[in-house]
Amino acid sequence: MDFALSAEQRAIVEAVESLCARFDADYWAECEQSASFPHAFHAAIASAGWLGIAMPEAYGGAGLGILEAALMLQSVAASGAGMSGASAIHMNIFGLHPVVVFGTPQQKARWLPALIRGDEKACFAVTEPDTGLNTLKLRTTARRDGDHYVVDGQKIWISTAQVAQKMLLLARTTPLEESHGTKGLSLFYVDLDRRHVSVHEIDKMGRKAVDSNLLFIEGLRVPVHDRIGEEGEGFSYILHGLNPERILVAAEAVGLGRAALARASTYARERVVFDRPIGMNQAIAHPLARCWMELEAAYWVTLQAAWLYDRGEACAAQANSAKYLAGEAGFRACETAVMTHGGMGYAREYHVERYLRESLIPRIAPVSRELILSYVAEKVLGLPRSY
Repeated sequence: MDFALSAEQRAIVEAVESLCARFDADYWAECEQSASFPHAFHAAIASAGWLGIAMPEAYGGAGLGILEAALMLQSVAASGAGMSGASAIHMNIFGLHPVVVFGTPQQKARWLPALIRGDEKACFAVTEPDTGLNTLKLRTTARRDGDHYVVDGQKIWISTAQVAQKMLLLARTTPLEESHGTKGLSLFYVDLDRRHVSVHEIDKMGRKAVDSNLLFIEGLRVPVHDRIGEEGEGFSYILHGLNPERILVAAEAVGLGRAALARASTYARERVVFDRPIGMNQAIAHPLARCWMELEAAYWVTLQAAWLYDRGEACAAQANSAKYLAGEAGFRACETAVMTHGGMGYAREYHVERYLRESLIPRIAPVSRELILSYVAEKVLGLPRSY
């Protein structure tokens, strides 16, 4: 067993860290406070070619794996960009994986280069207000009308819809009462036509630099040639993007936790109370040490999941476990960082309060902790299905 990163992988981490150093904590604090999308950061990442890290070389990508993408996004989050920086770009990295796997050569040529160059941004429109994680019960419809589909429905918690030009959309092409098993949903990559898609931003707790939205879709006409794969098979197609998404979110959670831990450790070394650095006190030092160990464990489970995925091996248990462990470890590191700072941890100028607010995201999305526990109980331990 070899746990060392390759020279190429180390070079990726160093290059991304160097790029992210141009965007300091004050940049991200300003994006957060003004609720402004980090366009300059996105453009820099695109210009350096990182948006296409896991996309095919034939369309302008680097042709690397989810492992390299995880290393990249972990580095982005750990730089202090946190979930704001990672969320600004990760849809471009994992979201169009169904296109890579199931799209025609013509579709790939039409869609992937613009995304890789950063000329277009995309959002992922799956979740609906009344179905949550019960994806097979989606009610947004795509009705066939000649050489088009007409889409009507609602989507919620759609990130980057305020700035996106394209939308990966899952919609029902077979009535719910006529659908069987996983059939009946179809996947489309469509223009986000704001004449027919009303985008309403959700005012939320954190990560305000990257918008989250409620979408109302009415009479959106989608050409048949914008459907990915076969009609009715969309659910099976998006499954190919779920494990990479969990892996990348796990990497981001680890990076966020490491950013918080770095700030807390620095503060504990420099803050002097009762004539000694507070880091000399075990009540301060031990929680920070425990956070380091938890983040390190989550990091290696994440890399294992990515390694399995890139080898084409089963990785669902590892991907889900990585997301769970990293989400919990990242949250505890951010919480501990705030507490290490004491009252100043509540002040925006120290940045850790922003990290703590962002750390809730990987615990909630894209799948809840409870469903992950249920999945592992059933699929790994062989226990009866509980839902």
